[in-house]
Amino acid sequence: MPIEYDGPLPSRSFGHHGDRVSIIGLGGGHLQRAEVPEEESVRIIRAALDGGINFLDTAWCYGYGESERRIAKAIEGRRDGVFLMTKVCARDRQAAAEQIDESLSRLRVDHVDLLQIHETNFDNDPDWVFEPGGAMEAVIAARKAGKTRYIGFTGHKSPHILLRMLEMDFEWDSCQMPVNVMDGLFRSFEAEVLPELVRRGIACLGMKSLGGEGQFVSDAGIEAGVCRRYSLSRPIATLICGVRTMGNLRQDLEIGRSFEPLSAGEEERIRALIRRSATDGRHEWFKTTNYFDHAYHRSQHGFPAHAEARRTGPPSA
Repeated sequence: MPIEYDGPLPSRSFGHHGDRVSIIGLGGGHLQRAEVPEEESVRIIRAALDGGINFLDTAWCYGYGESERRIAKAIEGRRDGVFLMTKVCARDRQAAAEQIDESLSRLRVDHVDLLQIHETNFDNDPDWVFEPGGAMEAVIAARKAGKTRYIGFTGHKSPHILLRMLEMDFEWDSCQMPVNVMDGLFRSFEAEVLPELVRRGIACLGMKSLGGEGQFVSDAGIEAGVCRRYSLSRPIATLICGVRTMGNLRQDLEIGRSFEPLSAGEEERIRALIRRSATDGRHEWFKTTNYFDHAYHRSQHGFPAHAEARRTGPPSA
């Protein structure tokens, strides 16, 4: 049955640009997983658009194209109402250019609104991306050719790597990074990176608000609504949420529509609740383990066995 809702989903500015994006964005990583049938994922994406979400997130490496193919089916005939983003995974120009064209072909579009360099998780990623013959040359060429409007980057491992990307000689439009209740107490992106994004007018795209696999809820005992509200209370453009079911989508749409920023007292109570476990990063697997590092990125850095290791599942905590 279609989702019924009362009122529009709020939107925010995409950095210093004039575009408006829904405060809840739909993540494309979860919707390509084997446990989500293609027909159901297409139905969820269309329901998200009907519910007011206009920001769609995907990447070349999500299911090695499956996420993009499913999104293409869902947005057929509705492209004009979508702020569409995909991510480039390669670090060299030739492979990056090929991935951009493959992504556009799978998405069945002539351009995306945003291209991002994906998973800058290693200390040498900024150098590789910006060296002569690096991926940035392909991304910049894609923008000149009209294949994207904006350019950004993502990362979830360490704030210092994202700060290094910001130090490079380039005017970024966006940065996608973890923004969550745990982050402020351990290797904090919010404390170290977010102020610089705000200062420059770079759109911050929040992610990992429930931990990536919902472990903030299941292991730390924080309600999903509280987690989402905390992230939305930060100066971000949109909060990208991974959903696998219509129930997940309904919950996130309701959180977005009824959103009110957390009070200072509410935030302090949350910090007091999580302080002991948050300060060692045990729930932020994306910082402390390789579980969320895609096999493609690991292989570029000389870890060919990672694809097999990742199948063992999340770490025990």
